[in-house]
Amino acid sequence: MKLHNLKNVPGARSRRKRVGIGEGSGRGKTSSHGQKGQKARSGGSIRIGFESGHIPLYRRLPHRGFNNHNFRTDYAIVNLSDLERVEGDIVDRATLVKAGLIRAKAKLIKVLGDGEITRAVTVTADKFSGSAKSKIEAAGGKVIVADEAKAESQESAE
Repeated sequence: MKLHNLKNVPGARSRRKRVGIGEGSGRGKTSSHGQKGQKARSGGSIRIGFESGHIPLYRRLPHRGFNNHNFRTDYAIVNLSDLERVEGDIVDRATLVKAGLIRAKAKLIKVLGDGEITRAVTVTADKFSGSAKSKIEAAGGKVIVADEAKAESQESAE
C-alpha cells in the first residue's frame, strides 16, 4: 500500500453546498437569503445592537457605579513548576524574561505554588503565595520580596 493508493471511507467527504443553481436544488431563487432588503445583499449586515434608527438599548441605560478594572494591579504569574525549568541558582526578573516565562513589559511578578521545586534557588519577585514561599524555603531556597530588595540595596549604597 502506498500513499497514492489510499482512498477516503465512503461518506467521509461531502460535496460543497452549491447555492443559487435553480429552483429544484432547494437552494435556488433567493439562495437562502429570504426576500429583498439589506440582509439579502452581498456584504449587507446589521451590527449588533442596531435598532433601526431608535436609540439603542446600550445608550438608553445609565452607566453608573464603580469599576475596579481601571485600578487593578496586574501581576505576571509564574508557577513553581516553571521555576524548576529555569537554569541558575538566582531567579529574578531578568532571568524570567530571558527564559520566556514573563514579558519584558510586565510590571509586577507573583510566584504561585503550583508544582514542586527540588533545588535551592533564590527567588526575587514582587509577591509570593503562602504555598510557594513554604515550598521554596523547604527546598533550601530563599525568598526575596522585590520592594525589600530595593530598600536593602539603597541602604547599602548610603
